[in-house]
Amino acid sequence: MAFIRLLAALIGFVFGFFLGASLLSVTQVTPVSNQVLVVVLFAAACAILGWLGAPYVTVIPAAFVVARIQATSATTLVGGAFGAGVGLILALFLAFPLSFLPGELGRYGPLIGAATLGIVGATAGTLKRNDLGALVREVRGRGRERTTDARVLLDTSVIIDGRVADVVRSGFVRGTLVVPRFVLAELQFFADSPDASRRERGRRGLEMLSKMQKEATVKVELSDEDPAGTGADAKLVTLARALGIAIMTNDYGLNRVAELHGVTVLNMNDLAKAVRPVVLPGEEITVRVIQEGKEQGQGVGYLEDGTMIVIENGSRHLGSELPVTVMRVLQTVGGRMIFAQLKGEMSERRPRALDR
Repeated sequence: MAFIRLLAALIGFVFGFFLGASLLSVTQVTPVSNQVLVVVLFAAACAILGWLGAPYVTVIPAAFVVARIQATSATTLVGGAFGAGVGLILALFLAFPLSFLPGELGRYGPLIGAATLGIVGATAGTLKRNDLGALVREVRGRGRERTTDARVLLDTSVIIDGRVADVVRSGFVRGTLVVPRFVLAELQFFADSPDASRRERGRRGLEMLSKMQKEATVKVELSDEDPAGTGADAKLVTLARALGIAIMTNDYGLNRVAELHGVTVLNMNDLAKAVRPVVLPGEEITVRVIQEGKEQGQGVGYLEDGTMIVIENGSRHLGSELPVTVMRVLQTVGGRMIFAQLKGEMSERRPRALDR
């Protein structure tokens, strides 16, 4: 405050000095001593006015403006500023035609138009601030809907599983894979575990993340958000609801909880089932017999996707890769089971059945 008063007094002194000097040119003050006295008096009077009046033209108005701004809500300020901006833009387009008005109207018309439209726009924006906020939220919501499919949360189980890295490498998954910090911390906890099995799983998960970070088709984003909740699954569901994006997992429990909360779930196991090759009865396939079955004479083999094939009379061909004919396909809780017959034996049995 003291500095502002001193500065105002100095400005007043200089102004008073030049004002007094200017008055001497239009007056008949004599002698010189009186002229100096007049100039000094004017300078001193203006300096005193500057000292006394400085708070009323600087600090007090500024404090009033600050108090009004603090008392006004942010939505009101934003609405008023937006409306004033729109009004000034309209005034800019009207400035050129208004300048052709006759006389003084053409000279001051653009300035009056800008002031009028700016005030009207600020008033309208302030009064309609709630409608403007709703419009902004709607636009944001539409933008989020367009980008929802491009972002997905990864949980610990699907990262450790590793199949997601192969899917990413194939190019079927694009966009951003969001990995929360608490999921990364869980992987690190597993990697440092004294249990060999858990340590191996944790290290595998970190390795899968490192591989996906190097892929050009996706972006791996580490999120620092840590929502309230006990356990990583509860936090994932809360975070997915807050961000409005899906969760990728192969955890059955997390899948069910997320669906109950209305969160979209991308289950890697469902994807694996969906891309399994379709095998129909009567189709011929080639399979390697790797072990004996539960029943006598049965052999067991597996397709590339892990589907079990039970081959009648296949136990004598252990270690051999041979053509078989599919007899029937069963869908069980644990997955599909295919029952097949050796191709040659299938053709031999049919004539016997006809002879009977």
